[in-house]
Formats: sequence, C-alpha cells, structure tokens
Amino acid sequence: MLLTELLRDVPGIADTRGALSTDIGELSINSRERAKAGLFFCITGAKYDAHDFAAQAVENGCVALVVSRFLDDLAVPQIKADNVRSAIAYMASAFYGHPAEKLRLIGVCGTKGKTTTSYLAKAIMEKAGYKTGLIGTTGNMIGDKHLKSNLTTPDPIDLHRCFRQMVDAGVQVVSMEVSAHAVDMHRLDGLTFEASCYTNLSQDHLDYFYTMENYFQTKKSFFMHGQVLNAALNADEETSAHIIEDIKVPYLTFGISANADLFARDIEISENGVTFKIQLRGVEEMDVSMQMTGMFNVYNALAAASLAMIMGVDRESIREGLYGVRAVPGRIEMLDTGTPFKVILDYSHSPDALENILRNVRMFTKKRLIVLFGCGGDRDHGKRPIMGEIGGRLADFSILTSDNPRTENPDAILDAIEEGMRLTAGKYTIIENRREAIRYALQMGREGDVIILAGKGHETYQEVMGVKKPFDEKVVVAELLEELRNH
Repeated sequence: MLLTELLRDVPGIADTRGALSTDIGELSINSRERAKAGLFFCITGAKYDAHDFAAQAVENGCVALVVSRFLDDLAVPQIKADNVRSAIAYMASAFYGHPAEKLRLIGVCGTKGKTTTSYLAKAIMEKAGYKTGLIGTTGNMIGDKHLKSNLTTPDPIDLHRCFRQMVDAGVQVVSMEVSAHAVDMHRLDGLTFEASCYTNLSQDHLDYFYTMENYFQTKKSFFMHGQVLNAALNADEETSAHIIEDIKVPYLTFGISANADLFARDIEISENGVTFKIQLRGVEEMDVSMQMTGMFNVYNALAAASLAMIMGVDRESIREGLYGVRAVPGRIEMLDTGTPFKVILDYSHSPDALENILRNVRMFTKKRLIVLFGCGGDRDHGKRPIMGEIGGRLADFSILTSDNPRTENPDAILDAIEEGMRLTAGKYTIIENRREAIRYALQMGREGDVIILAGKGHETYQEVMGVKKPFDEKVVVAELLEELRNH
C-alpha cells in the first residue's frame, strides 16, 4: 500500500519529507525485527525513545518513518505527526482495509469485571445469532477459536490485524475490553463503539496514572468524545455521576441498590451460582440463573444485559446467554480437584478485587477461608500494605507469596504486604516460592475449607527478573495434588 494512501484519513500530520509514493509492505514498532518495506513508528515512551533506534529499523528493512521530530541523518521518507501513537491507530486501520467499520463494537470499561462482562456479552450475542469475536485480557477469540494476545487491549497494529481476521472469518460483533492504558495511549483512536459500559473504579495502575483522579478522568474521556454512541453506567458506582453530568450520548444505568434503569432483585447466592430477577424500569422482568457465583457477577450480568439491550437483543437470548457461561478463565474459577476442600483460582490483584472475592466466597465457606496472594513487582507500591490488611481482616489464614516480582526483590514486596497484615489479628505465613506456597495451602486444606489462589488467574507464566517462566496454576495444583496423594 502506498504511503500516501495510509495517510489519507490521519489527523494531526504536521509535515512530510520524501516520496509519499513509497510502497509499504508492513507496519513496525520493533526496530530489531526484520521488515519487508516496513513503516517504522518512532514512539516516545517513559523509558525509551524509538527515534534513537530508527537507524536500526531502516537497516532491518523499514523504508519510511513516522516521527515526532525529523531525523536529518536518515534519507528515507518521514511523516511528522503531532501524536505518533494516534497515527499508528489510523494508519493500521487503513493498512488492513478499515475492518472495524464492518463490525459492531461493544466496549467494556472499568477497573474490575471487564473480562467477565465481555465474555457474558459475547455469549448473549451468540445466543442472539451473531458470530461474535472477543478481545481482552485472556486473549482474543473468533467464536470458540482462541488467539494469543499479551495486552488487555492490543496495540493498534495487532488490534486491526485481529479485526481483519475477524471480518474475514465472518464475525459480525466484537465484545472488547477497554483498558485505561489503551485510551491514554491512543490505541483505540478512530474506532466507534455502538455500545460501551462503565463497570466501576478502584485502585489499580497508579504506577502509571499516579493519582486516582487521573485514572478516572482517562476512563471518563472514553465516553466523552463521540467514540461511544450509547453507554451503560453502573448506578451503584459513585464515579458514574461524574460521567452522567457531562455525557452527551444516550445512556442507561444498571445496579442493585441505586435507582437504576435496569436493576436486580431477589438475589440468591450459593457456591454453585446466583439467581435473581432483572427488572427494566419496572416494566419488564426476567428470571436469571447463572452458573457463576458472587455478587460481583450480578453486576457483570447487569452490565452485559444492558449492553445487549442497547444492541437490540431479545430477552430470551439475554437469559440463555447469561446461564450458558460456566466459567471465565481465572475469574472465581472453581478447580476440579477431587478434594474435600474447594480450590478457587482468581485474578484478583488489586485491593478492591481481593476484598470482593473474600467477602463473596465467605458467604458459602463452611469452615476456613484460606487465601494465597502476593503483589506484582514494578507496579503500584501503595496497594501492597492495603492488600495485606484486607487478607488479615477477611481470611482465616493468609499465605503471602510471590506474584510476578518482575525486576524487584520478592522479599521487599512481601515485607510491604506484611506491614498491612500486622495491623490485623489475622494468622499468616510467608513462603516466597509460589509453588511451595500452593503446596502448603493444599496440605493444610480440610473438609469444608475454601482455598483461594489470588492474583495470577488465567496467566500461564511467572515473571522473575524480567524472564517469563512457565507457571500455570491449574497445572501446578494438579501436579502437587498428585504428589501429595502418592506420599
């Protein structure tokens, strides 16, 4: 594709140098990879400035650059953009033939519940007869086919490539997680979402956003600039009011305790799932039964049902879709262990998420509630003692261990968690090695206990000193139980 064609709809192009008739064979953001007639984007980040690696990109086959400042020592065409990240999104869309324009996009925005809500929305749309794709934390899907992805919201090149695959496979609707990072980094620029929901706000990612206000304003901005055509907002989330006061598009609210357009009542929670009634403005009522448990899944169901109603889906498809999802990878996932105690895998890695899972599981725990958790390295340090305090206050026993320490000293992370634990009367132990910590948890499990393995969820690796090592907790639990049974 000619460079001039890629530039046709890109806003914020400040200047150009060189031949715009240059033919582009692929898009690149990695200067070390070989490219065939590549277009290299010089992104300026917190740690690296890709302008410094542009010469390497040219050596590896890139024939043009998108820059924020011209590089005089490189004799290739250069496009100077006001925002290189935004330019990637528009140019990636053009390169893959604007595939998103052929799809109906559903967005799920918020700190917690994005993954589950996106799965529920996908299930509902499929019950309504649509071939549906999924983009999110656990990877991307075309129908039942899984595609690997490393980010909650992929970078624009991967994202539009995925949209192209989906269109070619006959996908009509895409249910997609929308992270605050993606909004801030302009990964979604140029996309239009037919319906999007806002689930909630709680502390997370402050290593990037620094303050909760910055974090919230980024999420809010997603709904403010015409990118979202219709919104569904959690009426029980206090920050929703700050979106409602400025929103310019049609919206409906969902909730449990607040005065919402769509609300749940007669809620019954058990270890096997939840049942409740969904009522729409006191007019329509629908009995709902879900095979996933927890009050937070009532909220996730309400969010998904709201999105489906905006999309024009019938009541029966909503009901059947919500019932049909047995589990979402790593989200309050009950493992099949064959033990007299239950083992639950959950991705909860923030204070609010940890508190939610502990409070919800407590409702059906017959004996002891045991939780194993840590905190990620190179991330928000402030949440570590908070999570320690939550574990000590709400669990009968806590096992502090490593999550993904990344480049940090694991013991320093555990010390910070322990600070919060010491503020409580909670019983705990510290076992840095996560596999040994899980072994300890399984050995102490007794009939009627529930063991929660928190923090890793669907992840199949552990990152230590920048190296990702295989670590799938489902596999680890199965291996350890086999070892324990043979001794």
